[in-house]
Amino acid sequence: MAVYPLEQIALIKKRRLEDAEKVLQEKKNLLMKEEQKLDELKKDRDHVQNHRDDKLLQLRNELDNRNSTTSIKIQQMKVYLKDVEEKLRLKESKVQEQQKVVDKANQAVEAARQELLKKQQAVEKMKLHRKEWEKQELAEQERKDALLNDEIGTISFLRNRAKNQEL
Repeated sequence: MAVYPLEQIALIKKRRLEDAEKVLQEKKNLLMKEEQKLDELKKDRDHVQNHRDDKLLQLRNELDNRNSTTSIKIQQMKVYLKDVEEKLRLKESKVQEQQKVVDKANQAVEAARQELLKKQQAVEKMKLHRKEWEKQELAEQERKDALLNDEIGTISFLRNRAKNQEL
């Protein structure tokens, strides 16, 4: 049987598919790292949020027990609470920024997945084309074999006829 004429193209498409699989895996790994970073930032933010809530509760308790605390102590608590709230705002902005990074990483994974699907379809098309080509080659070979057998049969018949006429 003849050599498939598009073998080099099929190999190139297969190699591109393998490359696309590697790129997709790299994008998924990057996404996972960014999501872990986001989780860490959320934990850090939640820790500051809980600390703020505790201090706010402590301030309310102090205000309820106004007899036992001085206004200076309450002022100090309010200033400290403002500092904690500013820290919380910073943590929240970091979480939001990281969420944007995670979203971009998600988009990159999806784009890589789409590219992989395209490459898979191209490889599949090449496989189908090769099967069709092999069928055609086999049919052509069978046709040639049939013609050859016909010629051999005709020659054999004519030779036998010539022998019979000589006798």
